[in-house]
Amino acid sequence: MSDRPDTIAYGRLMHHAMRGLIQTVLTDVAEGGLPGEHHFFITFDTRHEGVEIASWLQDRYPEEMTIVIQHWYDALEVDDDGFAITLNFGDSPERLRVPFDAILTFVDPSVEFGLRFETAPAPDGPGDDPTTGGDEPDDGERRGKDAEVVSLDTFRRNH
Repeated sequence: MSDRPDTIAYGRLMHHAMRGLIQTVLTDVAEGGLPGEHHFFITFDTRHEGVEIASWLQDRYPEEMTIVIQHWYDALEVDDDGFAITLNFGDSPERLRVPFDAILTFVDPSVEFGLRFETAPAPDGPGDDPTTGGDEPDDGERRGKDAEVVSLDTFRRNH
């Protein structure tokens, strides 16, 4: 008898691939800066294990926080688990550490590209395949569940 699962975990595989895409993009920016008009809005779960932010930011954003990487940022460092960056909050530079698994949305509005990691009821279960569109779950629905489903078209405009 084999230990191999009965199904292919497409949701988990997409999750891993899209986090890898974010890692590649941020690594390129860390090495060469932001090209052209590119900039990022990254929303992450501040409660996620491994998130490191100043206590006053944790108090202000107890569940999720959106950061902007555009004009002023410093010391962007990327590794296999996440990224660290220094951002300016009202003339107060603060260092943040964000694991890739804590990211809820990644948007580059300059090219109308975005990823949204939505919650799924059961990782690797029958409903564990990627979908597009839909409403983002409220905080009650998100609490206690891992982000698994990737939505690519949510942030693109129809022409």
